[in-house]
Amino acid sequence: MNSTILIVGLGNPGKEYDSTRHNIGFSCVEQFCKSQDEFQGWHIKKDLKCQINIAQMSDKRVMVIKPITFMNNSGEGVAAVTNFYKIHPDSIVVIHDELDINFGQIRSRVGGSDAGHNGVKSISEALGTENYGRIRIGIGPKKPASIDSKDFVLKSFQKEEASHMTALYKEVNAILSEHIFSTNPLPSDTRSFII
Repeated sequence: MNSTILIVGLGNPGKEYDSTRHNIGFSCVEQFCKSQDEFQGWHIKKDLKCQINIAQMSDKRVMVIKPITFMNNSGEGVAAVTNFYKIHPDSIVVIHDELDINFGQIRSRVGGSDAGHNGVKSISEALGTENYGRIRIGIGPKKPASIDSKDFVLKSFQKEEASHMTALYKEVNAILSEHIFSTNPLPSDTRSFII
């Protein structure tokens, strides 16, 4: 395992997207950085097409990024950072929304298809591999079922869902911390945060 871990939160830049389902990756990495005293603060790196926050945790340098391209071009920022800092795909964890997983569940794994997620597709194409870690935050099922998926992911969480956000962030923080302090790849795991 590389001594640098790159954590990527996916979302769209711009205030109008802040609380949308598609931006849950951004929200998760922001909360993770807030929960750890070691992080130095967010900085915009226009040449690397991302905002970046860096910490030293245990024996690892932890780099957290939010691409500043739109979701469909997330790979541009990820590729720029990995090339600049010489980070291997094995050391990358991407956090993103997943429509095929119900709200209340978080699944982690290494590799797999993009399942129609354009941000993940962009990263896989930019890196030339699907073999990197994923933390997939369930946002399904669509309600109403007839709504277009593109419209659904750009809507805010419902009040009931929003009431569980603290538990969601806590679970993601636990998964990330366990991974950082481990020497193993991200495990294939499913966790529920709604009792």
